[in-house]
Amino acid sequence: MRSLVPVLALVTAALIAVTGAASPATNTVLAAPARSSGSGPGSVGVRLVDIPADLADDPRARHYIIDNLRPGTTVRRRIEVLNTTDSTLHVEVYPAAARITHGAFVGAAGRKRNELSSWTRLKHRTLDVPAHDTLRDTVTIRVPRDAAPGERYAVIWAQVRGNRGGGISLVSRTGIRMYLSVGGHNPPAPNFTARTMTAQRGRDGHAIVRAQIINTGGRALDLSGTLKLASVSGSLSAGPYQVQLGTSLAPHQSEPVMIPVTDEVADGPWRATLELRSGLLVKKFHAKIRFPHTHGMAPAAAVDAETSSGGALKGLVAGILLLGTALLIITNRVRRRHERTADAGSGTTTG
Repeated sequence: MRSLVPVLALVTAALIAVTGAASPATNTVLAAPARSSGSGPGSVGVRLVDIPADLADDPRARHYIIDNLRPGTTVRRRIEVLNTTDSTLHVEVYPAAARITHGAFVGAAGRKRNELSSWTRLKHRTLDVPAHDTLRDTVTIRVPRDAAPGERYAVIWAQVRGNRGGGISLVSRTGIRMYLSVGGHNPPAPNFTARTMTAQRGRDGHAIVRAQIINTGGRALDLSGTLKLASVSGSLSAGPYQVQLGTSLAPHQSEPVMIPVTDEVADGPWRATLELRSGLLVKKFHAKIRFPHTHGMAPAAAVDAETSSGGALKGLVAGILLLGTALLIITNRVRRRHERTADAGSGTTTG
């Protein structure tokens, strides 16, 4: 077992106001470590308690969970959850997906999973932390024996929910980044891409979309997914339609996946969006297609893979707006509290 060095490092909090929702609805950009997670109502902090001795000289390892492990390895890290308020806080502690995009480490919305978060467990899923006190929890990471080499990212979140009235819920969550590199000689991670999409009609006139998929990774794939259609000119839409199950691809193989369009649809042109998944790997592809008027097959259409940059930017902007809403709520609450205190001191009552 690796020796650990005690360390206490606080990571910045993300404060999000959610209207009529039980959990955050936007991505959260995790900034560089801060000295505190805030002192306002409902604030919660999280600290990394220890790090591997061989990473003691790495400043990043004092703030984040960082390690390089071989497949089949299990490691544990202790964390400490802080309550800086005057009341006991019921804190949810959980792992979730993250990614690095456009120079930012971005935590996924809600509790979205990826490989690393699925390997990660907390000893306690909830903690009731007394006012101005701390409680500890243990993070366990179990790397599967068949894990592919490469670096993964996730977040350990500590989250508090609160009701502010008027149908508004305030969610305060703070996270510790996770950077885990897997070594060894296992094959590369699963991956795939779509080469083309082809629109066709069967002899009975029903529409079918055929997508040519190639396995570009190092693992076998079992593909499932859905297809949606939107008219290029106009507001018509159709779907989702389920991909025919049973398409499996070994590494470097290329085969078509078939999506029967179960509605009667016009020839188009249509903007086709195909979402395919194999395990935790999910990818989207777009193409402009037109179905033949009678039985037959149209020319193959080029495919564009969807990138996540636009979603990350929108998530960041939404997060900033929601943060501003949350801070405004807190500021108004503190101001009203001060006004009541001032009125009580002067002997004035308010109706």
